[in-house]
Amino acid sequence: MVRYTLAQSPEVVLTVAGKDSPKARDKAMAELIELMDSGKLDTDLADGFSPDQFIEVRELSMSEDREDPITQAVQILNNLATLKIKVQELRSDAMQVRSQIDILFSDEIVSEEQINSIKEGFKTLKNFAQLNMKFLDARSQAENARQVLDEALKSPNSEAKAPEVVTEVAAPVESETNANEADDTEVTSESVTEVDNAIVEVPVSKSTKKK
Repeated sequence: MVRYTLAQSPEVVLTVAGKDSPKARDKAMAELIELMDSGKLDTDLADGFSPDQFIEVRELSMSEDREDPITQAVQILNNLATLKIKVQELRSDAMQVRSQIDILFSDEIVSEEQINSIKEGFKTLKNFAQLNMKFLDARSQAENARQVLDEALKSPNSEAKAPEVVTEVAAPVESETNANEADDTEVTSESVTEVDNAIVEVPVSKSTKKK
């Protein structure tokens, strides 16, 4: 489906099947004329209005809507990187010129050569000062850009994980039957040992003699 509107009446939206094409625009034109003839659409069109003058209505997808801030963030950071390089290149010379300016406020005798050197360095000092101010402003703006990128680059694994539930497994309990069998086995073993090691006394029968 494709939708068209008019520059004269942006509130009017015509929807036709298919993609944007001359055929789709002709269908939209026929629909527009039908609405105007039926009185459902009160729009005055200048003579010579053609289907080419239709404006396609497009909605940004969620991915496109999210991509735009990311593109802007990258551009801001790129500008910051460019300014940083330029500032670094001029800093040394600019600071040297800056140190010479203090001579102008002292009572020391300054040669014409020194004055000319300072004057020549003013251009470098000016360029550095302007670039440094731009760099500081760009760095302030880049803080938000960095946060946008950090949010976009966040890994799903960084989300908080649900706490793991540890299930305690109870130690196996011997059944009474097994316990009894074990007891019987121990008793039997002990009784056999006692029998083997026992000394059996055989009582001697006493004869009873009559005197």
